[in-house]
Amino acid sequence: MNFAVMASGNGTNLQAIIKALKSKQIKASLKVVFSDKAGAFALERARKAGVPVAHLDPGQYPSREAFDQAVLDLLKKEGIDFVVLAGYMRILSPLFIEAYRNKIMNIHPSLLPAFKGAHAIKEAYDFGVKVTGVTVHLVDEDVDHGPIIAQAAVEVNPNDTFDMLTEKVHAAEHQLYPYAISLFIRGRVKVSGRKVIV
Repeated sequence: MNFAVMASGNGTNLQAIIKALKSKQIKASLKVVFSDKAGAFALERARKAGVPVAHLDPGQYPSREAFDQAVLDLLKKEGIDFVVLAGYMRILSPLFIEAYRNKIMNIHPSLLPAFKGAHAIKEAYDFGVKVTGVTVHLVDEDVDHGPIIAQAAVEVNPNDTFDMLTEKVHAAEHQLYPYAISLFIRGRVKVSGRKVIV
């Protein structure tokens, strides 16, 4: 199977995916790493690993749909079977989601449906939860909402600083995402309504 990673930032989850590809935990072909940000460090990580990269500037397109159509054209040209979001900070349009229905994965740094949005770790920390975690889910038209493939809990210790918790959550992400991707590749992800049977 061929897949693409879409990232907007540093690309630490991309790095975990590249490591899992090298160790054969993920048995698929990463055909391209795409970013909407020309300076995203994720692109540099991909280049160092010998993975082709692509960038399109959203500002050059008249609408979100037009931009997403251009990205879809690029992915189709590469023969992409499924898409992995790794810190991709744009909300996908219904056009994009329909083109890859139940074939787009995202990772979120909380135990969804708790703490949706861009500041999940900080919100969980400030709320004083005893347990938070990470969620890998399929992407649908609502933000941080699609059917859940896998989750991992992260304990919040009384002496944890925000930075310490962030580090623990990211470490859990780097373990869980390759596992969830490998489940998908092996045909283990079956969607039934909101539930995923693995």
